[in-house]
Amino acid sequence: MIPMDELSKDLAHGSVGAIVCPYPAGASQSKESGSIVDPVLDCPDEVSADISAVLHESQVMEVLQKLDEELVGLTSVKTRIREIAALLVVDRMRRSLALTARPPSLHMSFTGGPGTGKTTVAMRMATILHRLGYVRKGHLVAVTRDDLVGQYIGHTAPKTKEVLKRAMGGVLFIDEAYYLYRQENERDYGQEAIEILLQVMENQREDLVVILAGYKDRMETFFQSNPGVSSRVAHHLDFPDYLLNELLAIAQLMLAEQMYRFSPEALKAFEAYLKRHMHMPRFSNARSVRNAIDRARLRQANRLVAKGGRISKTDLMTIEAEDILVSRIFTEYVPDDEQQSDRS
Repeated sequence: MIPMDELSKDLAHGSVGAIVCPYPAGASQSKESGSIVDPVLDCPDEVSADISAVLHESQVMEVLQKLDEELVGLTSVKTRIREIAALLVVDRMRRSLALTARPPSLHMSFTGGPGTGKTTVAMRMATILHRLGYVRKGHLVAVTRDDLVGQYIGHTAPKTKEVLKRAMGGVLFIDEAYYLYRQENERDYGQEAIEILLQVMENQREDLVVILAGYKDRMETFFQSNPGVSSRVAHHLDFPDYLLNELLAIAQLMLAEQMYRFSPEALKAFEAYLKRHMHMPRFSNARSVRNAIDRARLRQANRLVAKGGRISKTDLMTIEAEDILVSRIFTEYVPDDEQQSDRS
């Protein structure tokens, strides 16, 4: 994992105590000379602001640290989030010294398969934006096409505007965003939702960040078909599928959060389970790991109840190999949660 305190190292250290330029915002006229005073140009060069003070006040480092603890891997994603946070910190310091600039565009695209952490990162991004004063509320509204696009004339605009109203002041996360646009259907109402979305992304970007998410290849097609959307997205983050060792680390983190652990034999069995499962259709990375752990807990509970008698604390905490090896993936090469759909 990447230590998130690198953000403070990436930025230059300011002087102790935040100092605001003594001139008011905007140019003013000097009483003595009648000349125009520029609050930026006339501000003394030694005036400064303290990065440490901004980081302490916003507590943004805590959010970054939590993100690092929650998510295994994703080095490039975490690096970009640190960069965005650094930009917002510097932007806040510039404003305190009357160095005004147009607020940065922070609309984003998250691409990757299911269970790769896109929603988690979006939630943490909303908190960062709020703590650094970019948005008012810092909440996340997650939607899909069905929440935005109507089924008949006059239905789409009210639905889309209602969602935007709920999301204002925070982050709007649109999953599988490519379904908004269906080129093969001339009578599809998705284009109307996109046009409304584009207006808000441009005109109210100081109070709403839109994150479009989905599979990488489909999102690229979506952007090619909708250049107006593409031009408004400033940050593209790709969430790769997890490697085997990362999935094992995720599993052990999930177990630790619930005060469980694998026995050495169970860890080997779970590794074998993942080697089979991760190459199958519909494998969804951390989501599939969580589902597998939930089923292992069910089997462990059933095993302990059947055993009866006094159960030690160690037994209550430990997932054994037999709780994993009974999975049908080892006999039918089909994971438990996909058995029913495959039979159908």
